[in-house]
Amino acid sequence: MVLIGKAEVVENGRGYFFASSGSYEIPSVIRLVYLVRKQAHPRKMTKLEIFNRDKYTCQYCGREGRELTLDHVMPRRLNGQHTWENIVAACIPCNRKKAGRTPAEAGMPLLRSPRAPGNIGFYVPVQYLRARSEWEKYLPHRR
Repeated sequence: MVLIGKAEVVENGRGYFFASSGSYEIPSVIRLVYLVRKQAHPRKMTKLEIFNRDKYTCQYCGREGRELTLDHVMPRRLNGQHTWENIVAACIPCNRKKAGRTPAEAGMPLLRSPRAPGNIGFYVPVQYLRARSEWEKYLPHRR
């Protein structure tokens, strides 16, 4: 896109590549010369997406970490659906303590109500931000 004039390099963070016609920057950040409209697709609900949405924090006790499980707020046995609004990240002790009950029955209120992530037109997974810190200043601040 850069070579044919559809984009321009904003930051060169990856070095150069060499071709028979010369050497070219490998851009880390580019700016499109004109807007490309793209149909928005809903995000797939995966374990990683739920953990990212909940910031790797147990939604019952607030403990942060990588040892998390998924928990249905309204249990499946009570016709709880497998949706963004019914699944949260929970640490193993909290998931065992809740044990197929509703948060009210277990006396375990949620820190935040689960909801589907908004569609902001683009999405950058957290693991890419860790690898490419130069992208941070071009993205809206995450909440």
